[in-house]
Amino acid sequence: MKKIASKKNNSKRNQIILGVVLIFVMFASTFGIVVNSFGNNSNSGKIEYNGFEFVEQNGFWLTSVGNLNLGFRNNPKDVEEIYTEGFFVIEDYYNKPLYIDSKDYEASSEIYTNLNGIALRIQPGCFEKPCEENAPLKTCEDNLIVIKNASYSSIFANESCVFIRGPEENLTEITDDFLFKLFEIR
Repeated sequence: MKKIASKKNNSKRNQIILGVVLIFVMFASTFGIVVNSFGNNSNSGKIEYNGFEFVEQNGFWLTSVGNLNLGFRNNPKDVEEIYTEGFFVIEDYYNKPLYIDSKDYEASSEIYTNLNGIALRIQPGCFEKPCEENAPLKTCEDNLIVIKNASYSSIFANESCVFIRGPEENLTEITDDFLFKLFEIR
C-alpha cells in the first residue's frame, strides 16, 4: 500500500514539475519573441536618404515631399541610379492629362500611384501602332510616358515624352529612379 501511495505522490510531483517547466518555457519564448521584434523594427523599416525619411509599410517605401505622400516599391538606396538624358520637372504634369504606354503593370502602377493627385487624369496611351484596345495614339506633343523592355537601362526625355527602358525584371526599379529624380529626391 505504501508503494502505491508513494508512486502516486511521485507521479503527481513529476506532473507538477513538468507543468511548471512548460509554463516557464512558454513565457520565456514569448518574452524572447517580443524583445526580438522590438530590435528588428527599429532599424529595418526606416531609412534616411538625401534629407527624406522613408518608412517601409506593407511592402512599400513611403515618404513625403512637401504636402505629397509618395509610395515606392523600392527605396533609393536599393535602386541603381540610371544615367538620364533630359530634365524632368514635376510642374510639367500639374493639371494636364498624362498617358502611359506600358505592358508592365508594376512599373505603370508606380507612375499612377505617385502622379495621380498631380495630373488631371492618367490613362493608357499608345506611342507606336498597333495600339491596344481603347488606347489612343499619342505623340511627344502630349504628356506621355513610355515604359518598354530593352536590353539596356535608360531614361530619357524628348519634348513631352519620357522613355523608360530596361530589362523586364528591372523596369519597376528604373521607373522608381525616374520618380526619385522627378520629385527631386535624388
